[in-house]
Amino acid sequence: MIKRYSDHAANERTFLAWVRTAIAVMAFGFVIERFDLFLSIAAPRAALPAIAPHNQVFANVAGLAFIAIGIVTIVIAGFRFVTIAKAIETDETRPSPGERFDITLSVLIGLLGVSLFLYMIHAVVLAP
Repeated sequence: MIKRYSDHAANERTFLAWVRTAIAVMAFGFVIERFDLFLSIAAPRAALPAIAPHNQVFANVAGLAFIAIGIVTIVIAGFRFVTIAKAIETDETRPSPGERFDITLSVLIGLLGVSLFLYMIHAVVLAP
């Protein structure tokens, strides 16, 4: 049996959860960025100017931001996995790195979500 197996297994499960979350965030970013293609296929040609009379720059930037956040999340999750795996093997007590990354990621995704909500209100409700 591996020494401190349950700790290592918990560390690996946490790492994989972060990776799954990052993949979901990147997929959502891709959907946001390519939503204008969906509109051009789904909407009739006559209604398309009324649905999207504005430029899709904001949606593209927001989609790329979600993709970038996903990539950064995977990199940081890998770094945290290795750091915690090394800390599990030592007998010395180390302070926790804290939840700053978790809170920062949540705030960034929340701000992007709010900005997308405001964008959709402007695009759908306030559009002529």
